[in-house]
Amino acid sequence: MNTSLLNKDTIVALATPQGIGAIGVIRLSGESAIAICDKVFGTKSLKKKELKNEASHTIHFGVIRNNDLIIDEVLVSLFKAPNSYTGENVVEISCHGSKFIQQQIIHLFIKHGARLANHGEFTSRAFLNGKLDLSQAEAVADLIASNSASSHQVAMQQMRGGFSNKIKLLRQNLIDFASLVELELDFSEEDVEFADRTDLKNLVSSIQRIVQRLIDSFEVGNVIKNGIPVAIVGKPNAGKSTLLNVLLEEERAIVSEIPGTTRDVIEDELNIDGILFRIIDTAGIRKTTDIIETIGVEKTFEQIKLSSIAIYLFDAHEITSTELKLIVEELQPHLHNSQLVLVANKIDKEDFEYVKQEFKGFPDLLFISAKERTNIEEFKKQLVNLFDNRTVNITETIVTNARHIEALQHTNTSLIKILEGLNTNVTGDFLAMDIRQALHYLGTITGEISSKDLLSNIFGRFCIGK
Repeated sequence: MNTSLLNKDTIVALATPQGIGAIGVIRLSGESAIAICDKVFGTKSLKKKELKNEASHTIHFGVIRNNDLIIDEVLVSLFKAPNSYTGENVVEISCHGSKFIQQQIIHLFIKHGARLANHGEFTSRAFLNGKLDLSQAEAVADLIASNSASSHQVAMQQMRGGFSNKIKLLRQNLIDFASLVELELDFSEEDVEFADRTDLKNLVSSIQRIVQRLIDSFEVGNVIKNGIPVAIVGKPNAGKSTLLNVLLEEERAIVSEIPGTTRDVIEDELNIDGILFRIIDTAGIRKTTDIIETIGVEKTFEQIKLSSIAIYLFDAHEITSTELKLIVEELQPHLHNSQLVLVANKIDKEDFEYVKQEFKGFPDLLFISAKERTNIEEFKKQLVNLFDNRTVNITETIVTNARHIEALQHTNTSLIKILEGLNTNVTGDFLAMDIRQALHYLGTITGEISSKDLLSNIFGRFCIGK
């Protein structure tokens, strides 16, 4: 671990969100954290209570005071190095949620020798002190940002080392063989071979398959982390905005009988059974001379290309099954990897039986009434079913981080070069070079190989108190 990057200052920050609440938590970390807290913390009767003499992982009730002025009654949680989140002495003060009280306590700690923490500095210290590897540290940010059961599950698995343990195992297996290849270079004049080329080829092939599976998992991981994009498309007045409002249970989009009311993309998030969907209401698809509406229609086709699921919503009484077939054919070139779902709206009208008969050639067609909320729950279930079941019940490692996927892609390229070299019987020095490259990129994922700029970029995205 690169401990040269570790700052020895004692840092302080508010660990709970800004704003007024029942309580706030202020966190101190560093060699002097306990000593600084001892200067201002005492019992309710104003007797000094030296936390340095107390056991780690204990909680103490008392007051924070500035000389004789009591600022607040607090609970102090004590964590002594190395058994803390950061690996340093850590003190967490639970005070009342007044912004004024929190600022007074933080300023008091700064007055006695602490400094305000930088973004992500607590977690970066945990990494630099060996409490977390780099991929686990990044998972902390993902866990904080998780807003669905599936994104929470993936982040928790990664934070507990599921992903990094797999990477470390792959890297160690490669290191074991790399050492034998490097040893051959030391005895190059004697023409000896320590690393069995067949075993090496089998190992690299096995690692390459695992790396490729991890790369392939990113498509799933990305939608778990950021939500599954679902575009609602159709002609004007098909009920797209009404459906959006019903799904979100709020008046998010303007509903009007006037065609072309929605001229831009409206987007919001919907959590169904622990899965996050990004529902996108689009402009109605029709030929128009209105320049602004035309731009909206163009954006609609862009959203279809970018979505994982495209909902084509239509008024069940306005088109025939023949017209619907032609519409599906027109949409196909825009779908790319999107799944198309056909939804017939406005079944609250009287001639529903005729409509069912008209569209009997579309067995997967879903009939709803957005206005009357008919079959909306069935519609939600269909969205969930369209999402691959294995990604809902996550039982394998899934990559969600763009930095990790880039490193894995570079690793994969190096592994392919190693296999090509083995097939063409290249010399050990060329093999060693490609193996070193693969090891380098795997090492950047877990932080065995890191730079100050990389760490600043990663931890700069964290909040101050984390």
